[in-house]
Amino acid sequence: MKVGLLLEGGAMRGMYTCGVLDVLLDEKIKVDCIMGVSAGALFGVNFKSRQRGRGIRFNLKYIKDKRYMGLYPLITTGNIVNQEFCFNDIPNILDDFNYASFKRTKEDFYAVVTNMYTGKAEYKKIDELKGENVEYLRASGSMPFVSKPVEVNGQKYLDGGIADSIPIDKMVKMGYDKIIVVLTRPVGYRKRRANTSLAKVVYKDYPKLIDAMAKRYRVYNKSVDEVELLSKTRDVFLIRPSKHIKIKRIEKNEKVLKEMYELGVNDTKEKLTELKEYLK
Repeated sequence: MKVGLLLEGGAMRGMYTCGVLDVLLDEKIKVDCIMGVSAGALFGVNFKSRQRGRGIRFNLKYIKDKRYMGLYPLITTGNIVNQEFCFNDIPNILDDFNYASFKRTKEDFYAVVTNMYTGKAEYKKIDELKGENVEYLRASGSMPFVSKPVEVNGQKYLDGGIADSIPIDKMVKMGYDKIIVVLTRPVGYRKRRANTSLAKVVYKDYPKLIDAMAKRYRVYNKSVDEVELLSKTRDVFLIRPSKHIKIKRIEKNEKVLKEMYELGVNDTKEKLTELKEYLK
């Protein structure tokens, strides 16, 4: 039996995912593959590296540090999330990332990115966090309009959520018998059609990316519908917020971040018996 773990993005809503993953680590829930989108990839690496608590810890510690994310790095670097601080200072100096453990553990890890030229999602397998693999991870979380494109091997990439926010079809096609899906929006949420006027100006040289942005709400809502249907037939196991917490994409309030994290912890604990039965 092959078990997949699918992690939706959502910027700082990803604190919910951190809570879910920490409980899965506590309970030694084993999976064969992790597929993360945007924040789902950025925080999901801590599951593969077996670093319980790391995601919530460094965010609570540095969220108000002007070097981390917000207007200051956007003005000074062109990225709302400071790439040097997030991909060098934090993992290599301030809160060590266990690169050896990430490489050693057996789960396959995929980061979802959006190709700016094709407008399509690409699913990049990351075996170790160095070189171009780090670039793909950066790209997965590079939000449009407030992040510079990430270029790898002549291709330009942005946030994977643009083209495939919840890659359930991809995981099914990859042949996983059981799939744990972690969403960061509560039941009933659906995206609305977005105005692409700004995109047509900023990304005028990437018409297929603009098209993907225009279709995003339909693709997202279709994926949510599919996940909910598969959850009812017990073909996937769905974990999602049991209540709405008002949280900004770039949330600076430690109390709100912790509340979102604790919701992920508590929701997962409530579902543990059912989850273990599902995985038998």
